[in-house]
Amino acid sequence: MKLYTYHQSSASYRVRIALKLKGIAVDEAYIDLTKGDQSTADYTAVNPQKLVPSLIVGDDILTQSIAIMEYLEETHPAPPILPNEPMARAQSRAIAMAIAGDISAINNLKIRNHLKSDFGATDDDVKTKWIQHWITDGFTALEALLVRSRHTGTFCVGDFPTIADCCLVPQMFNARRFQCDLAPFPTIVRITDACEALSAFAAAHPSKQADAA
Repeated sequence: MKLYTYHQSSASYRVRIALKLKGIAVDEAYIDLTKGDQSTADYTAVNPQKLVPSLIVGDDILTQSIAIMEYLEETHPAPPILPNEPMARAQSRAIAMAIAGDISAINNLKIRNHLKSDFGATDDDVKTKWIQHWITDGFTALEALLVRSRHTGTFCVGDFPTIADCCLVPQMFNARRFQCDLAPFPTIVRITDACEALSAFAAAHPSKQADAA
């Protein structure tokens, strides 16, 4: 397998965590989003959405981080990143989708560049406020969901990390990067701390990647 990745991409970070949790080694190719590597003809042929990650598996190309993690779970089921019990599995997926679709997707570089080019948001403070708003909005809902759920344990769902945690930790990286106030989210902070104590999460951190220099 070959993974197209970028060290600060939240979606790439999620997949790196899942790979590390499962102990799966892959070749890596680095797509520098800040330099426009994602828009080259060569990479557009890999992923017409011009996004990372992309995972090459034989003659197939997988895109979208959630789909990639589900594929890894189905083909390398041990150790699991989804619970066995159906409701807990659904809860894990719901949290993952809430983060990937409702927080991360509206804050990524493509959106920020569009705000600048089409809406005149050239001030970095304006873009930072945009990001802070949507992270805070999403984390407010997520904190409430985690507090009320009977499935919340050491991690988002239960006592081993799932795809929900694979999504949460990269989003927390962004929350810290853009100086969001985390005081209202003690459950999210607690779970993130538990994740970051594990070697798989540490090894997947953006600062540990070969393209981080």
